[in-house]
Amino acid sequence: MDGNMTMPGKRTVQTQSGLISYREQGAGAVALFVHGVLLNGHLWRHQMQHLSDCRRCIAPDLLAHGDTRVEPGRGVSFNDNAEMLKQFLDALGIEKVDLVANDSGGGIAQIFAARYPHYLRSLTLTNCDTHNNWPPEAFKPFVAMVAAGGLRGAIAAMLADKSNYRAPEALGLAYEHPDQLPDDVIETYLRPFLDNEVRLAELERFVGAFDNSQTVAVEAKLRELKVPTLIAWGTDDIYFDVKWSHWLAETIPGTTHRIELKDARIFFPEERWMDFNLELRRHWQASA
Repeated sequence: MDGNMTMPGKRTVQTQSGLISYREQGAGAVALFVHGVLLNGHLWRHQMQHLSDCRRCIAPDLLAHGDTRVEPGRGVSFNDNAEMLKQFLDALGIEKVDLVANDSGGGIAQIFAARYPHYLRSLTLTNCDTHNNWPPEAFKPFVAMVAAGGLRGAIAAMLADKSNYRAPEALGLAYEHPDQLPDDVIETYLRPFLDNEVRLAELERFVGAFDNSQTVAVEAKLRELKVPTLIAWGTDDIYFDVKWSHWLAETIPGTTHRIELKDARIFFPEERWMDFNLELRRHWQASA
C-alpha cells in the first residue's frame, strides 16, 4: 500500500488549545487535511506525497491524537477541535485553505466551515459524521467499551497483534483490503496512545464527548455555505451510508460535485488514493 514513500517531517506549533503536531510537505496554496478518531495525520501520507507539487499540504494531529499535546483543562470535543483548527491556522499565518476531511474529521470540518467560511478556498468532505448520524451504530460497541474502561486493553491488544486491528470487530471493516495495511501504519496510528497515558485519557474524553448536537447545530450555517464543495463517498461503508453524501450535497449550496467510489470504504483516502487525488486536483483547479 505504501511502497517507498518519503515522509514529511513532524513539526509543532503552539496554540491556546495545545502544542499541535503536524506534517507538512510542498509549497504554494495550502491544503489542510483533517483525520478522524484513532488515527492521525499519517492518514494523508499519499495526498502529501503526491499532491505536494501543487499544494502546501498540511496534516495536523487532532486534539487527543498523535503527538499533539492538549493544554491542561482544555476540551477535546468536535467543537473544541474546530476551534483548534482556527487557532492552528492563525498560529501559522495561514488565511485560506483547501479543507479536506474524513470520518470524525469531517464532522469537525463541517463545524469549522460553518463558523469560519472565510478561511476556505474550497471544501472536500468524504465519508464522515454528519448531522445526527453519529456515533454510527457499528461504532457504538467501541464507544461503550471506552466508557467501561477498556480502551487501554483494546489498543494494547491491537498493537501486540496487528491482526486484531484488522479484525472485522475492530477496524477491519473500515478497509476494503485490511490485510494489505502495513504493520508500521498501525503502529503510527496507535502507539502514541500507549506511549503517553495522558494521551490515552484524552482519547477517552474525545470519545466520551461524542454528541451529534454539535453537528446538528451548524445545519443552518451549512445551508448558507457557498464555498466550492466536493462530496466524495465510498459506497461500501458500514459506518456512514451513501445517503449522507446526498444530504450534504443538498444542504451545502456550494456543492459542485458529488461522486461515489464504488465498493470503497471509509478509509478510502489511503486505499483509493490515486482516484481520490485525481478528484482533488480537478476540484482545486475548478475552484481556483
